[in-house]
Amino acid sequence: MATTSLSPTPKLQFFDANGAPLAGGLLYTYAAGTTTPLVTYTDSTGVSLNTNPITLDSRGEANVWLGTESYKLALYTSVASGSVLIWTVDNIRVIGLGVTVLDYVGTGSQTAFFSADNVAAIYINGVYQNRNTYVVTSGTVTFSQAPPYTSIIEVVYN
Repeated sequence: MATTSLSPTPKLQFFDANGAPLAGGLLYTYAAGTTTPLVTYTDSTGVSLNTNPITLDSRGEANVWLGTESYKLALYTSVASGSVLIWTVDNIRVIGLGVTVLDYVGTGSQTAFFSADNVAAIYINGVYQNRNTYVVTSGTVTFSQAPPYTSIIEVVYN
């Protein structure tokens, strides 16, 4: 069984130049710095492989779980639209080896939570939080607004 880590968001979604979901778009996955195909997985088990390229669903989404290697991703329009390259991003490194997750429960009023200085990502109820919604100072994460009452807050750091 392969060791896997979740990509930066639980379900990747892509859009065309007009902001519409990239239905039928193609996501190629390569070993970083090459055009050698590199496998990704449909879930955390690392058993079910994605096709390569991955064909995006009608919402422009796909489940993409990465292995431990560094990746290059290339996004193309659908075959029906001529398979035109939209972008390529190289040297995507997995965060997930040797990480720690701290779980908190939101009170609806508390904005500061003890953590660590090297925060990799924060999720509230499974939704990734943009870095402009919090600051990390001296091992404390402070949100610009208090997470909702009973929300699950996951602080990932390494």
